[in-house]
Amino acid sequence: MKYKIIDTETGKRVDDVGEKEKNDIKKKDPIKRVVEKGIEKDEEFSPMNPPDAYDTNYAITDVDLENMAESLHSLMDEHKEVIGELKNFEASLIAFQKDGFRMTKEINDSFEAFFRFFDTDILVHNRKEERHLFPILKQRLIESGEHSKEAIPKTPVDLMEDDHVKFIQLASLTFNILGLAARLPDNHSRMLTFDVAYNSGIELVELLRLHIYREDNILFPLAQKLLTKTEFSKIEEQMTFTNEGLIQ
Repeated sequence: MKYKIIDTETGKRVDDVGEKEKNDIKKKDPIKRVVEKGIEKDEEFSPMNPPDAYDTNYAITDVDLENMAESLHSLMDEHKEVIGELKNFEASLIAFQKDGFRMTKEINDSFEAFFRFFDTDILVHNRKEERHLFPILKQRLIESGEHSKEAIPKTPVDLMEDDHVKFIQLASLTFNILGLAARLPDNHSRMLTFDVAYNSGIELVELLRLHIYREDNILFPLAQKLLTKTEFSKIEEQMTFTNEGLIQ
């Protein structure tokens, strides 16, 4: 059998090569020469086949989730509520896009409900993590060696805080562009602008889901391992004050 393939060294098409020549060229594939090893197991990931973001091999499973600290349980319960709101918001975005970006009362009400929830619940949830859990957890992660080897070490907490900033940026972008598009007189420009808002909204949904997965399966189990009962009691007390509106 003869093949038509691309020589990865020259970038040119090679016609009518045999099985041996095809295999010789594949061995020179530069993509395969820059693979990365998996963290927990000896598999290889090429840039064309990256690891699944939700890969359970990276989850921490040696922690009893049922007996985690009450403050962590509370945050995970709030995550479940966020997941429900994300499902509704995503469904409305998809329906909006499929209907040619026609803004019905039902779609408009759904969008308003999500952005209201974002302001009153998601941002408050993030603030509780940033003020009461993240500082002490970051300290313990550095002490235990769970950080990067840079001059200024980065921990999983830094990644989660970066996500919190991205949430605000994407939510603001989506909300503002939806409002802008609705006021554009030209239909073509309005459709293009709504499309930008749609993609930003979908990106926000996906980022929030991944963030929640990483906190529930990696960050919070790490916290359970590294923090003491006294530290968790203090965190729970502070979070209770925040929930009651005593800390704004």
